[in-house]
Amino acid sequence: MRSIAITSGKGGVGKTFIAINLGCALAEAGKRVVLFDADLQLANLDVALGIESEYSLQHVVSGEKTLTEVLTSGPMGMRIVTGGSGITSLMHAGPQRLAKFMSQLDDLAETTDFLLFDTAAGLDNRVFAFLKRADEVLVVLTPEPTSVTDAYATIKVLFRRKHDAVVRALVNRASSEKVAKATYRALKSTVQNFLDQDLLYAGCVSRDEAIERATLMRAVAYTQYPEAEFVQQLQRAARELIVPANPQVLYESA
Repeated sequence: MRSIAITSGKGGVGKTFIAINLGCALAEAGKRVVLFDADLQLANLDVALGIESEYSLQHVVSGEKTLTEVLTSGPMGMRIVTGGSGITSLMHAGPQRLAKFMSQLDDLAETTDFLLFDTAAGLDNRVFAFLKRADEVLVVLTPEPTSVTDAYATIKVLFRRKHDAVVRALVNRASSEKVAKATYRALKSTVQNFLDQDLLYAGCVSRDEAIERATLMRAVAYTQYPEAEFVQQLQRAARELIVPANPQVLYESA
């Protein structure tokens, strides 16, 4: 099982969209995917998916259910852990309860290929609990200068706290692949020059009105518009993730 924390430096960049739809692409590629709502502020993955779950993380924190018992079915065969107030409760739990929960994540390993954490945006210490726990971190940003600046701030703090972190950047809402790659290269150069670290390229997703329509309908864009360009881009991003990451290798695919 590979755990990937999907995060962003600021809100409103489409992080949850990427988490859901990249999960769909991984599932379509034959991977067993668990999508975990780790957003401390909103915890609205169930709303975005248009699903209702009888049990949530709250039941795990209270000890009523195990983590595997609260999994609910999602699109493309994904399994979902909804958050709700359970996220806040978990982050305020004592060390013993938190350690018990983290051990339950390992219980998913036998039936899971990819565990995706959809985290909150920003530099909250509780967000970094998931970033440090994950095998890799996928930072979602847009070409907007403020988004790039905030993404760098998150990456900088992450490398300070976890020097051997494997970090990828995915550029969302790009007007073209050329713009996305230019955005990535600029951020990569800053990371290399000021942090002496590498930043891998996870791909890009183009701006598309179909995504906004699907969001308003509480539908999954990946399944709603299977022929769209952004679906092909997400499939490429999924293939890039399926190849085991090696932090010693400098990816020049961008």
